[in-house]
Amino acid sequence: MGRSGTFLAILLCGLPLSGPQGASAQTREASTQAQGPVPETLTAAPLTSGITLDGRLDEVVWATADSIPGLTEVEPHQGAVPSARTVVRVLTDADELVIGVVAYQPDGVPVVSYSKAPDSRLGSEDHIKVVLDTFLDGRSGYAFAVNPSGARYDALVMTQADDEDESWDAVWEARTARGAFGWSVEIRISAHSLTFRQGAHRWGFNVERRIQALQETDRWSGATRDYSVSQTSQAGYLAGLPDLDLGIGLSVRPAFTGGVGKPVPDTSATTTLHPSVDVTQRLGANLLASLTANTDFAETEVDTRRTNFTRFPLFFPEKRPFFLEGSDIFGFGFGSDEDVIPFFSRRIGLVEGVSVPLNVGAKLTGRVGGTNVGALVAHTGNGDTLATAATMGVVRIRQNVFRESSVGFIGTVGDPLGRGGSWMIGPDATFRTSRFRGNKNFSVSTWGLVAHRDSLVGDRTAFGARVSYPNDLVEASASYVRIGDAFDPSLGFVPRPGVHMASVEMNWQPRPGRVGPLPIRQCFWENDLTFVAGLRGAWQSYRYFMAPINCRLESGDRFEFNVVPQGERLTEPFDVADGVTVPAGVHRFMRFRIEGGLAAKRALSAQLTWWFGGFYDGTLHQIELNSTWNPTPLLTVEVNGEHDIGHLPGGRFTADVWGVRLNANVSPDFQVSSFTQYDSEGRALGTNTRLRWTFSPWGALFVVYNHNLSDPDRVAVDRWSPRRMRFASNQLLVKAEYALRY
Repeated sequence: MGRSGTFLAILLCGLPLSGPQGASAQTREASTQAQGPVPETLTAAPLTSGITLDGRLDEVVWATADSIPGLTEVEPHQGAVPSARTVVRVLTDADELVIGVVAYQPDGVPVVSYSKAPDSRLGSEDHIKVVLDTFLDGRSGYAFAVNPSGARYDALVMTQADDEDESWDAVWEARTARGAFGWSVEIRISAHSLTFRQGAHRWGFNVERRIQALQETDRWSGATRDYSVSQTSQAGYLAGLPDLDLGIGLSVRPAFTGGVGKPVPDTSATTTLHPSVDVTQRLGANLLASLTANTDFAETEVDTRRTNFTRFPLFFPEKRPFFLEGSDIFGFGFGSDEDVIPFFSRRIGLVEGVSVPLNVGAKLTGRVGGTNVGALVAHTGNGDTLATAATMGVVRIRQNVFRESSVGFIGTVGDPLGRGGSWMIGPDATFRTSRFRGNKNFSVSTWGLVAHRDSLVGDRTAFGARVSYPNDLVEASASYVRIGDAFDPSLGFVPRPGVHMASVEMNWQPRPGRVGPLPIRQCFWENDLTFVAGLRGAWQSYRYFMAPINCRLESGDRFEFNVVPQGERLTEPFDVADGVTVPAGVHRFMRFRIEGGLAAKRALSAQLTWWFGGFYDGTLHQIELNSTWNPTPLLTVEVNGEHDIGHLPGGRFTADVWGVRLNANVSPDFQVSSFTQYDSEGRALGTNTRLRWTFSPWGALFVVYNHNLSDPDRVAVDRWSPRRMRFASNQLLVKAEYALRY
């Protein structure tokens, strides 16, 4: 079995697989009764007859169901009566939950809805969002959102209800309908798509509506600006739930991928046939065991190219489905902080930017009483040119304490390159409350880690602490992280070892109303200071980001001006571009930013950014564009890019990164998209074209074509010319998958 396998077995044996199912819910309910008013309750009606999922709540059973007759306005006038009614009803039986919403439209106000594709970011369109806290613990949950065009968004509530992981996907359905009244939606969620507290007859529940043309947000429970709808500690209750029937709880999803392509120029085309299978088994309603074999990630979109003028690697998020299920449980420490991520799943199956075979993987995630548990083990095979056969694993345990707080532990073992003696272990703790000074958010977090690998020499520890006050008028935080010079966890992401890092953030975010001729919704006067020193005390870098002007108008348009003093002490030179080197020494410079954005409620929306000013011993101009054009409901065009011009004593350089995405939105279940990227630094032009047909809630067909050109022989000082681009590689993949549930 080996040292890694033995250590992993010890960790797995320590998981608490049984416990009092009601502990976390009792904590929240008892705290609610002791500290504040009892949340509002909606009672689900029995689903006694069939529902035709068409977006129209015209079956008799809807008329007799309990309803939320209206929401409360959060934006622009907290506590006001919304500009239009929103009626919410819920039906349920042993197999599924059906949520119906009628969204009446204000007179003369247009509906803003462009997207149809799954996982669309709907924050800039009219939409309905539903959040479920199925463990009633006030720390976790699921989010489901739908816009009037039927585009679906789903996410895991992350970081103890502070954030959402939109990469997660569930099996669910939604249909919408429009009329003179406005629009309506029916959402069907299978019990198989959720984990939940065994025997519970009520969940946490919340609903939020966005009326984009008015920049209006309405919510049912916790309708204040200091809270977000994903803060499940502020949710109401959905009562009247039956005992849900999961059958034997088994799901088998086979998939077949076939492909043809040329991985390099001047070779014959190669063909592949790649069967794979994902199996999940419920261990009760609250635990989910997953197995993946011969894993294939053909449908995953390629990473977006970005410029990097720093000495440190860029962070790219996980996109692969197997690793996304239960990803909220594996979150650690500050959650969204990218300075130290102890378990970064992209380390498994992706080595040095190259995909390697993931032969088999197994995972257990869920909650037992007030304990969150997660365990993962995976075995990779050798890549074409890399010795990557290795077994790796991670265990995460987090115990809920008090109403919204937790203490936890994480451990990893194994190394993607098979390096010996690789493991990491450490605890974390978070005190969190949404009742500080009565109704404000406040948290204190701390964590510590130690890593080991036979080749590591030096300080292999890291720890950090943060105090945060994230509220609407005043947002403030202070954090400190110390990272040892040899802290390099094999399954983690640590871009900058051997440092002390301290940061202080203080933002005042008033709502001044009209200022002269401008109707202003909110201003953000930001101050964010980051200071980095070496372990022996000498400073390495600092950055003070301030926003003397940053305002959003009532229309949704915005403008911003920033001043950013920076300093870097380089102990050795580094290449900022081909043929251009920044020398060692102390560099202090001042950068500025001007940014303006058009509201996303328009068919054409855009944000233009201009960074300018000093850059080490010279200057750097960066012009960034992010734009979206929706000429018809069928077509969306996105143009994003950056053009950089630098002048340094070591030379002049330019860099361009541009991307164009075309989305043909035939229906919410059928889309074709093409993403073309150009990177001047990498001398590469590539396209990723994807067809996705969701032919049933349990099955999908993907057709993916990648085509890449490059100019490997270009001299560094030459300007790019399309005439010099040559074929680099191509690949056509077809993947079909279907889930069988028992």
